[in-house]
Amino acid sequence: MKINIQNDQQIIEEAFNILIENLDPSKVSRFWTICKLGSGDYSQLKDKLFAGETVDSLYEKIKAQEKKDST
Repeated sequence: MKINIQNDQQIIEEAFNILIENLDPSKVSRFWTICKLGSGDYSQLKDKLFAGETVDSLYEKIKAQEKKDST
């Protein structure tokens, strides 16, 4: 019987992917800031966080969040 044991980096990447898939990018970013997490390849992370986003779509999300926060 063979057991596949992931290294620490693989486990961290899997956890990050779960966060990215289930939370808004701003919440993922805040979570990492709170936990003082920030090492790794930002370019790759940026591509995952903002996949399919445009400046306009991000602007609309920011405006919607600001409106929600002000109520």
